[in-house]
Amino acid sequence: MGTDNQVAIITGAASGLGAAIARELSQHNIHIALFDKDKEKLIELSASLEGDTEVFAVDVTNENEVKDAVAAAIKRFGTVHLLINSAGITGITNIKSHEVDTANLQAVFNVNFMGSYYTSKYVLPHMLSNNYGRILHIASIAGKEGNAGMLAYSASKAAVIAMAKVQGKEYAETGITVNALAPAVVRTALVDALPETQVKYMTDKIPMKRCGTLEELASMAAFIVSAKNSFTTGFTFDLSGGRATY
Repeated sequence: MGTDNQVAIITGAASGLGAAIARELSQHNIHIALFDKDKEKLIELSASLEGDTEVFAVDVTNENEVKDAVAAAIKRFGTVHLLINSAGITGITNIKSHEVDTANLQAVFNVNFMGSYYTSKYVLPHMLSNNYGRILHIASIAGKEGNAGMLAYSASKAAVIAMAKVQGKEYAETGITVNALAPAVVRTALVDALPETQVKYMTDKIPMKRCGTLEELASMAAFIVSAKNSFTTGFTFDLSGGRATY
């Protein structure tokens, strides 16, 4: 990977996509700062990982907490090279747009978009001082196509994709790449919590007729943030089993 001895911050690391990415990166001699609200699960995950890790209990919707956690992680490890934003929630789903609860929509945006914005805001100055960085925002195929019954989630992930495009252009000459990853359905606790009708709606759109795996996602994420991936920025990688061919 060309990432030996680099430092990564992973949000939403306590479970699902974040935990899978942490497991993958830990096998490549990467020092990892694990961010999540669930400190107990972070501690459990940290104990199972290879290499040097540190747990940071942080609510990514709270800008001050994010700012302090990034500063603490950099103090602990000396710098930061990689940022993977995988903290995310679906909110209430299987519901028409006119029935969406405004507070729930705002809560989804706060985690999915604002959380990724806050972390990148406070990580980027350090990457700029190093003339190097890799940022990966975990988006969704829903952000490209829009899933019926998932207004809050789809719109928030569309915003994440737009942010990756903007940041990719802004920092293209600095040695920093910023990309997004748009999975279709990946079997996680978050997906298992959705109504079965919602999962079927999404899976039926996948030509491979199956969910992606956490291992497949983690492998792709590891490549995206590797030193070898040096000429792609502002791009949204697909992990969709053939659903997205554009």
